[in-house]
Amino acid sequence: MAALQDVDLSASPARLATERRSDAFIVRASGAWVLGAAERHDEPLRKLAFTGVPRLEIDCAGLERLDTTGAWLLMRTKRMAEMAGAQVAWRAVPDAFQPLISTIDHECRRPPVEHPDQASLRFFLERLGRAQMAFFAQAVSLLGFIGMVATETVATVFNPRRLRVPALVHQMEEVGLNALPIVGLLSFLLGIVFAFQGADQLRRFGAEIFTVNLLGISILREIGAIMTAIIVAGRSGSSFTAQIGTMKVNEEIDALYTLGMNPVEVLVLPRMLALVLTLPLLTVYANIIGILGGALMCQFDLGITFPAFLRQLQGAVGTGWTFWIGIIKAPIFAFLIATVGCYEGLQVERNAASVGMLTTRSVVESIFLVIVADALFSILFSLLEV
Repeated sequence: MAALQDVDLSASPARLATERRSDAFIVRASGAWVLGAAERHDEPLRKLAFTGVPRLEIDCAGLERLDTTGAWLLMRTKRMAEMAGAQVAWRAVPDAFQPLISTIDHECRRPPVEHPDQASLRFFLERLGRAQMAFFAQAVSLLGFIGMVATETVATVFNPRRLRVPALVHQMEEVGLNALPIVGLLSFLLGIVFAFQGADQLRRFGAEIFTVNLLGISILREIGAIMTAIIVAGRSGSSFTAQIGTMKVNEEIDALYTLGMNPVEVLVLPRMLALVLTLPLLTVYANIIGILGGALMCQFDLGITFPAFLRQLQGAVGTGWTFWIGIIKAPIFAFLIATVGCYEGLQVERNAASVGMLTTRSVVESIFLVIVADALFSILFSLLEV
């Protein structure tokens, strides 16, 4: 049995004192037991141990004020003692507080909840298990959504009139044309950084000219495609989630069902097709601008003229798969980004906080899947020796 220590918080308007006798344990509550006293008295009352205590007396003779919070604290103490096998008796409860205590006693008959120790191994394993189950449930739900989208896509292929061309063109403008400035700026700066860092390292070996090889191969094979996908995931993927999520909050999705329209056909397919069609074009654009930024850096830092840069780049890239490897990845990245963005938008609950939370999750999941897909592509191309 834990030590039963006397607690005297006389500095507070609400006072708590405990006394242990041979036949009973007494809790004396006096002063104003209102909401402000809960924080001070919650912990001392929670730490009281009643194991082996035959009788608990709750003395309320000194109570001056009592609200629901104060009554609940005393009632929780009563429940703890009863669960430990002690008999509980109220003493000198003022008549004005009798109805409140009776109401709390009647409404709060559940035993107090024991919070697990957050530092324990059990709590850690429980959280780990819950996270794993949530992950698998999310994966299964996402696979189901992909299956539904695939079904609608096949139905649209066999009946092209179902495709909403105006919506598709509008989305292509939003995710493609309007993204040119940010994609171009970041690609240009990235090309400068790559050229500068490559030149700084290769200059030590007298191999500055191979900065062009490093720049061309890295941008065309990897950097151009993955950086464009990450930019689009942050810009367009989040936009998909926010747009569809806001429509769900405003009950516009329900209105589509009421009108007999399929939200996947109306909202998801135009966005997905628009991104699949435009991301390869954005990747080509990012490749050109990135190499242009690297060429300018080579001109100013290494003195490599633009014609010499192009000759070296042609020799490095050649006519092999280097260019097409980045382009092949782009539609897959676009499919992942659009699927996650639309799926999370349809998962939004009817509140603004859910829109914000799922928009953030959409971006994180999209970037994660893009990087995983890029790693798988690297392994595949390595096995294919391209």
